[in-house]
Amino acid sequence: MRSQEALLTIALSVVVPLFVVAAVLASVAVVRRLHGPARRWGDVARSRLVMGVPWGSLLVIALVYCVYLFVQDGITAFGNPVTLPYRAYSYFYPLGMLTASFSHAGPGHLIGNLAGAAVVAPIAEYAWGHYPDERGETAFASWRTDPWIRALVIFPLIVVAITIGSSLFALGPVIGFSGVVFAFAAFALVHYPIVTLVGVLGVQGALLTLYRALQTPIGVYVSQSRPPSAPSWAGIAIQGHALGFFIGLVLAIGLLRRRGRRPDALRVWIAILLFGFAQGLWQIYWFGSANVYYLFQGPGVLIVVALALVVTVAITASERPVVPARLERRLARFGGSGSGSSDGPTVARPLELARSSDRRSTSSLERIGEIATAAADRGSTRLSSVTRRKTALLAVLAVFAVVAGTAVPVNLFVIEDATVSSESAVEIEDYTIQYAEEVENQKVSPVQVGPLAEAVSLESSGVIVVSEERQLWVEVVPANRLAFTGEAEVVVGGPGWRETVHVERTGWEPVGNDTVYQVEIWPDGGDRRLAHESEGSQADVRIDDRNVTIESQDGEFVLAVESQDGETVETTPVPAAGESETAGGLTLERVDDTIYASADGTRVAVASRETYR
Repeated sequence: MRSQEALLTIALSVVVPLFVVAAVLASVAVVRRLHGPARRWGDVARSRLVMGVPWGSLLVIALVYCVYLFVQDGITAFGNPVTLPYRAYSYFYPLGMLTASFSHAGPGHLIGNLAGAAVVAPIAEYAWGHYPDERGETAFASWRTDPWIRALVIFPLIVVAITIGSSLFALGPVIGFSGVVFAFAAFALVHYPIVTLVGVLGVQGALLTLYRALQTPIGVYVSQSRPPSAPSWAGIAIQGHALGFFIGLVLAIGLLRRRGRRPDALRVWIAILLFGFAQGLWQIYWFGSANVYYLFQGPGVLIVVALALVVTVAITASERPVVPARLERRLARFGGSGSGSSDGPTVARPLELARSSDRRSTSSLERIGEIATAAADRGSTRLSSVTRRKTALLAVLAVFAVVAGTAVPVNLFVIEDATVSSESAVEIEDYTIQYAEEVENQKVSPVQVGPLAEAVSLESSGVIVVSEERQLWVEVVPANRLAFTGEAEVVVGGPGWRETVHVERTGWEPVGNDTVYQVEIWPDGGDRRLAHESEGSQADVRIDDRNVTIESQDGEFVLAVESQDGETVETTPVPAAGESETAGGLTLERVDDTIYASADGTRVAVASRETYR
């Protein structure tokens, strides 16, 4: 029979979510009555969406969720999906390139991106419209204007194309739908800047809060230490976000030009500026040595400010030329005459005076002057055709090309050497899972020219997964994280299958010195394999003029005692709990997880078992 506390918890888990949903619905109903808009919300939505529903956005969100459940096997383990084969590692691994932007690293990653898409995708779809012109029978005149085809086919296909494109030109190995969410946001910001800004900064957070409140109405949290980790911004695919943002901008600008619309400059500028700051587009970073990261915060802020200005000009500026035609003609005449005069074709006049007796010559020279003037006018026309808006648009396209182009060399990298470096490595299908320390990344460029001839100069320590077939070489569990947690699981697989590999670290900490540890690795249901042994370490204590060193030998921890003469060493296995061993004139006793050394009535702790969290 369940306790009253358990029954109360179950009751609250059901009642509280119901009250939350009821409160939200009641609030919406009351505000709708008080607001009294000139047009009903439903009428506004139906003016551009079939039945007022963003069908394309719903289909795309459902597709991403289904990929998580059925491709990544989230339906079997929702909190631990298969992720390794669904990252964009290389152009030579098509599966990863095609699925990376649809896949996610975990439930939090998935829900966050879907919440963002649920806010900005419908706004973008509304701006694009199922009815490109207006509702009526003419909307069904062709398949391009048919609202149902636009809603259920064209819009989802465009989004899928953007999704694959964001994988192809993202600086890998990326995973997640966030690049496409940024594309939605940029497209929506250009058409409805204030509404989109309110949605991104307010509605998205409200949706996530409601989801968590419904999922866990009453949570119990205990403060605890966490393993060493990189700064939060160092795990963000900033290039992928910027790439998606520029894709959305380019598409939005193209649609505005086609429809002959020009939004309010102030609103666009404010919206892009605040969005860039709030969504971290300024977080430009790079990696230093070991666990060092560099955040270029100042330059990043300058880039966002410049981006907001250039985009606003590209969208809202007039078609006036960058160089006025009058100034251009003056420059052309000045260059042609060699003087500062601008009073007509004076170049031919000295020759005309010199040969005034020859009417034919005079006529010819006048003709030459006219041709020169006409040529100057034609030159000014060509230069003055470069407008302010066109110049800003070219700047946006140039930055877009740079952002996309930076990923191409990296995505061309391939594995140079997939040789197994340890006999204990676990091999599952095309995967090799091993533990190693201070090994160099084996990804190199197939184009051995200039800077591309060098391998990625990164060293890794921890659990490493390699697959030559998938062009995969990745450190999945860093050594410092394993030292903190003591154990880890690595999930490998592919469409329709998954396997789990277990990793465990055990060790002893000599007093005042480095830990001596072992790492074992084994497949699910298989035998343990010794993957790594660290070097021995001596306790920083001395008992009866003797030193005690802990070592790992063939998978067994041993205690080595140096004799008084310093020439001989006796070893003994670490005793079991509650037992003792003798070596080199010392009695070594283990009490719980501490080892004591004693001699002549003196008893000193020399080591303790490594603990994990």
